[in-house]
Amino acid sequence: MQHFPIAMYHYSRRQTREVGFGLLSLGGYQPIRVESMTTTHTMDTKASVEQCRRLYEAGCEIIRLTVPTEKDAENLKVIRDQLRRDGIATPLVADIHFSRKAALKAVESVENVRINPGNYANTRKFSNEEYSEEAFRTEYEKVRAEFLPLIAKAKKYGVSMRIGTNHGSLSDRIVSRYGNTPDGMVEAALEFARICEDEGYYDILFSMKSSNVRVMIQAYRLLVMKADAELRHAYPLHLGVTEAGDGDEGRIKSAMGIGALLEEGLGDTIRVSLTEDPVNEVPVGFALVKKYNDFQKVMGEKGHVPVNQLIKAQVAKPSFDMPPFDPVSYRRRKTVVIGAGSSGIGGESLPMVETTARETATNGDRLLEELRSRLAVENPDAVQRPEFVTIPVSSLDEATALEAVVGTLGVYRNRVGVAVSDLTLVPGVMDTAAKVRLDIAEGEMIDKGVFDTLHDRKALIEFCFKHENASAKVPAEVLERIAVRVKQMGLRRIVFSIESADTVYVYRHLVRSFNEAAIDYPLVIRYRAGDKDRLGTLIDCAVQSGALFCDGIGDMLALETGLAGHEEINLAFNVLQAARVRMSKTEFISCPGCGRTYFDLEKTAAVIKSRMSHLKGLKIGIMGCIVNGPGEMADADFGYVGSGKNGVSLYVGKECVESNVPEDDAVEKLVELIKSHGRWVDPV
Repeated sequence: MQHFPIAMYHYSRRQTREVGFGLLSLGGYQPIRVESMTTTHTMDTKASVEQCRRLYEAGCEIIRLTVPTEKDAENLKVIRDQLRRDGIATPLVADIHFSRKAALKAVESVENVRINPGNYANTRKFSNEEYSEEAFRTEYEKVRAEFLPLIAKAKKYGVSMRIGTNHGSLSDRIVSRYGNTPDGMVEAALEFARICEDEGYYDILFSMKSSNVRVMIQAYRLLVMKADAELRHAYPLHLGVTEAGDGDEGRIKSAMGIGALLEEGLGDTIRVSLTEDPVNEVPVGFALVKKYNDFQKVMGEKGHVPVNQLIKAQVAKPSFDMPPFDPVSYRRRKTVVIGAGSSGIGGESLPMVETTARETATNGDRLLEELRSRLAVENPDAVQRPEFVTIPVSSLDEATALEAVVGTLGVYRNRVGVAVSDLTLVPGVMDTAAKVRLDIAEGEMIDKGVFDTLHDRKALIEFCFKHENASAKVPAEVLERIAVRVKQMGLRRIVFSIESADTVYVYRHLVRSFNEAAIDYPLVIRYRAGDKDRLGTLIDCAVQSGALFCDGIGDMLALETGLAGHEEINLAFNVLQAARVRMSKTEFISCPGCGRTYFDLEKTAAVIKSRMSHLKGLKIGIMGCIVNGPGEMADADFGYVGSGKNGVSLYVGKECVESNVPEDDAVEKLVELIKSHGRWVDPV
């Protein structure tokens, strides 16, 4: 068995070097910290102090401020001194892009400085220029020379440093060799880390941010693999999905990327980036890390297994089993394609969506009304329409009542599913529903007679293991035995699922078992919320189901959340869209704004969303400025980017096609631009 330096099948926090942030520290066995960033102009002392105070009152543990110029850096001292006089000792971080002079000044007044390797001392023209080996080395030596003074001053003042790479803002030199890829992101950060270690400076941490959740997850994993094998220390990680957006979409996107890595024991501090008041980011961040910080409180140091705090050649490095997928590039799990409902499941088919009805079959009229609503019977053009709505059936009377309800649905009856825990009911529902879920309790044996009733008839059969108390391996062991048997029987219309509180781990075990046994049946990723509140449901569902889809695991997402019908359906489609596996609406890539933004980003984003949210599959970037380069919009089709006071630049892909458009005209100009490229459709 191969090994991998990240815990993929159980929770085991990667122990890192503890790094100071003023009165706080992070890494090691410290709690996972929650931070945010101001959106005020740093030269506006009053507004910046007030926003810092509000963040402090919300519980924010680390506050970042943008520092575009030396004057802003000088004013950091004024802001810091006022906060300290007010009794606010929250560590401050200076966010630096481009200006080395600003960095050298800012380091005198903060506890941490964040630099972007893509634009700190790097020549960046966003060109396709190729670098010879000599030119590559010459440029690197220039970067090193420019970086050394900052290291020296950070050491002098006892200030830590975050080396924060952003996808899409890499230097031309790095892109020329590695492309705009996770490999390029990691190498850009390692270059700066090597220089730090050469100078005996170890108070550093990393971040690998992207607006594409899959890229973000892959980059952090790759960083851990390479950095822990090469660098002297395992340095802390700051986690975040940049340009996540707002509302439910922003929360789901952030939770998916950050939570996927937290599940693997990675991450020492996080920031949830929302295009909203930054105070709104704080409770989301704490809700996201609570599970992992609570685990630490219960287990103490025993709850965290070190990966390699200090790597030495003569010490064997702890490691974990390899995951059943490529952890640093996306490839969907290969499965057989099965006809299901009005389409197909598995193969390259879009992942399906299933929701669960609240009404029972004995409440026939109310159940029919609920089914018609969830299936959007009155709106056949709805793009967010689930493929299945499942109704639990626990008695023969309910099975009979359900048959009467389903019979009135006409063509929509092929979207109705049934869940049975009493396996003797299987024959009675096989011809009623389009999908039958067989719930298997732990320790329960399936009677041979049940298998005898199964053959490729109308219904798609799902074997669901209800995982509660057994180890994470047990569902895989049970379902593999069933899969082998139905495969030997020649059955094709079969899918498998697990209902568990630890969805990520149990499905990874299942995929590994299926891979080893050459089982290629599709998988339903099943999520049940329990008694969580709305925010907890959004976060937990994004982590426990979205992380799997980001790794290519899953052919259907089935939810049982307690949310209202339309909310549950929206949640499912938001998760699939954030994982980039099923696009059902416009994708908005919007930044949270900062002191470089000169227009009301939150208001503008709301206007653009209201005008363009019907453009299914179109990706639109909404950026406060171009500080990170057009690549920061990732793969956006069109971009709306601030270009100074009252000015907006419009982009097609990464190309600026119109500069300094007056802000009052910019939204209409964007609509015209989309129309001119044949991508506009009128809303229904």
